[in-house]
Amino acid sequence: MSQAPLSSSANPARQHLAGIALVMAAVICFACIDASAKWLNRSMAPLQIAVIRYLGSFLLVTVLLNPVRNPGIMRSRRLRLQVARAACLVLMSLCIFTALRYLPLTQVTSIAFISPMIVAVLAAPILGETLGPRRIVAVLVGFAGVLVITRPWTGSFQPTLLLPVLTAGLNALYSITTRFLAAHDSPETTMFYTGLVSAIIVLPLAPFVWETPTLPQVWLVIGLLCTFGALGHWMLILSHMRAPASMLAPFFYTHLVWATILGAFVFGERPDRWTIIGAAIVMISGLYLLYRERVRHKRPSVDVPV
Repeated sequence: MSQAPLSSSANPARQHLAGIALVMAAVICFACIDASAKWLNRSMAPLQIAVIRYLGSFLLVTVLLNPVRNPGIMRSRRLRLQVARAACLVLMSLCIFTALRYLPLTQVTSIAFISPMIVAVLAAPILGETLGPRRIVAVLVGFAGVLVITRPWTGSFQPTLLLPVLTAGLNALYSITTRFLAAHDSPETTMFYTGLVSAIIVLPLAPFVWETPTLPQVWLVIGLLCTFGALGHWMLILSHMRAPASMLAPFFYTHLVWATILGAFVFGERPDRWTIIGAAIVMISGLYLLYRERVRHKRPSVDVPV
């Protein structure tokens, strides 16, 4: 009799730990997508990388979800919103893949993580949420972190630094549509339509940008890119089945750690002190926004840039 409460309380704890482990593994996959795309940029255009990423991931997602045996996943109550969300994802990928062609991995990732600040601003007119003074300060601090990274007042500023900012804006719209869809469609349905619509968008572009790779290592990285894309999103869904979003959201920021590690070991990049300081400011601001949303019992506005 006395052991029953212990086992019942331990089981949710194990589920939460499993959810945290899954979301951290998913974030590693997303960081590996960026690293793979940056490596492939040496031999192919960003648009071709996007074509490969979404066509390959859709095939893997179709195998995982098997819509023939599970036709229910194809029933969406917000089909137009699913299409808009997938279009945001494709445009976001094109921006970040192009940025990675010219900028260090850590710098791109750090700037892209201002997305939660943009969500906080957009949540007021779109979701009807109140943007209080504390959240306003957190948003301004986050944008200040981006200014520290980019330093537009110096001669080192490059126009390509605007691409991660655009990525963050698109990711904010992607996150807001995800929040809308969560009330109407299952995660499996959203994942299926994300893959389907993205593949439909990029497929007509393939003949204009396609150049068949000749080196086996390029094909290997292409396979890794597609696998990381499908596996990362799948583990993200599984993590949210095991733990609440408010518990998982802070672990998305480990993406910055993995981007730094991959940038150093794969590309020999060493972030300068301004990137490190700015990234820390962006991370602290984002984590504070998560804390405020948790206090106010709101669903977190964080979605990892992919």
